[in-house]
Amino acid sequence: MERAMTQTDQKNQELENQEREHQEENRAQTLSAPPLSLDPLSGKTILLSGATGMIGKCIIELLMQYNRTHTDEEPIRIITLGRNEQRAEERFAEYWNEEYFHYVVCDVNQKIPECGKADYIIHAASNTHPLQYSQDSIGTITANVIGTKNLLDYAVAHETKRFCFVSSVEIYGENRGDVDRFSEDYLGYLNCNTLRAGYPESKRVGETLCNAYGQTYRLDFVIPRLSRAYGPTMLLSDSKAIAQFIKKAAAGEDIILKSAGTQLYSYTYAPDAAAGILTVLLNGKSGEAYNISDLESEVTLRQITEWLALDNGVKVTFEVPDVSEQAGYSTATKAILDTEKITGLGWRPRTHMREGLAETVRSLREKELQKRESKS
Repeated sequence: MERAMTQTDQKNQELENQEREHQEENRAQTLSAPPLSLDPLSGKTILLSGATGMIGKCIIELLMQYNRTHTDEEPIRIITLGRNEQRAEERFAEYWNEEYFHYVVCDVNQKIPECGKADYIIHAASNTHPLQYSQDSIGTITANVIGTKNLLDYAVAHETKRFCFVSSVEIYGENRGDVDRFSEDYLGYLNCNTLRAGYPESKRVGETLCNAYGQTYRLDFVIPRLSRAYGPTMLLSDSKAIAQFIKKAAAGEDIILKSAGTQLYSYTYAPDAAAGILTVLLNGKSGEAYNISDLESEVTLRQITEWLALDNGVKVTFEVPDVSEQAGYSTATKAILDTEKITGLGWRPRTHMREGLAETVRSLREKELQKRESKS
C-alpha cells in the first residue's frame, strides 16, 4: 500500500512538472478569453461587492486580464468594495497600483460611500459557507437584504445601466420530488423557522427587492443563480464540504466525509461561474434569472472524495459532524440545475469537475509552497 501511494505521488509530481507550462497557458486562456466578448464594457465602470470572495476574485481577474490584453481599447474601470483592506491587498497585489483598479473599504450593510459613476453594479458580497451561516446568522441575512437595498439605492442615485444580483441554487429549497432539475421558475420547500434558512430566504428577499426596484424606479436588473462552486480562488476559511475535501487532498491528508455522501449537486468551476455572471450581465434579459451550472459536473459528495483520494494518494474516512457544523449544513439531498436559458446566451463551461479539482489542488499546493519559501 505504501509503495502504491509512493508511485502515485511520483506520478503526480511528474505530471505537474511536465504539464505546468501547459496548465498555465490553459489557465491564462480561461481568464483572458471568456466565452463572450467584454468589448461592451470598454470604457465603462463596474462596481463589485464581495470582490475578495472566490467568485469576486475571478470576476476581477477576467476584467483586469481584458484591460491587459486589449491595450487598444479603452480600459474597464473597476471599483471593488470590501471590509478587509489587508486581505484585498493580498488578493489583488498584482493589480493594486493599477490606474483602473480601485478598492473602497465598505460594509454593504452601511450606506455605500460615494464611489462615483457606476455603469454596472455586481452584488456578490454574501456569507457563503456553513460556519458563516451558523456563526454569523444575522450577517448572512443582512448582506443579502440590507446590503442589496443599499446597493440598489446607489444604482438608482447614479443611474446605473444594469444591476446584477448574484443569487444561488439554494433559493430553490428542497426538491419536492416532482422534477429532475430546477428550472428558473421552480419553487421548492424551505423550512423558514430554522437558522439555516437565513441564507436561502434572504437570497429570495434580495431577488424580490430587485423586482421592487425594477417596478418602482425602472431599474434594469438581472439575477445569475450559481450552483455550488469551487476553484483555485477559494478562501482557506471556506467550510463548504467540497472545500474541506480539496484542502485535505492538497495537504496530503485523508479526506473526512461527514455523511454518507449521497447528496447529488450541480457544481461549477469558479472561473466558469465568473464568466457566466458576466454573460448574464451583458446578454441577459432584464428582470430574468439564469441558472449557472456545468452539466458535466453533477456528482455526489462521495464521488468527489473518491476522485480526490485516488488522484492524490490519500484515503476517505468518516466522521460525525459537530453541532456547529451540522447547523450550517444544507438539508437538500438533490439539487441540480437546468441550464437551457444561459446556454441560450452562448455561455459554456470550459473546465469540468475532475480537471477542475486537480487544478484547484495544484494551485493550493503551489500557494503553500510559495508561502513557505517566503518565510525561509
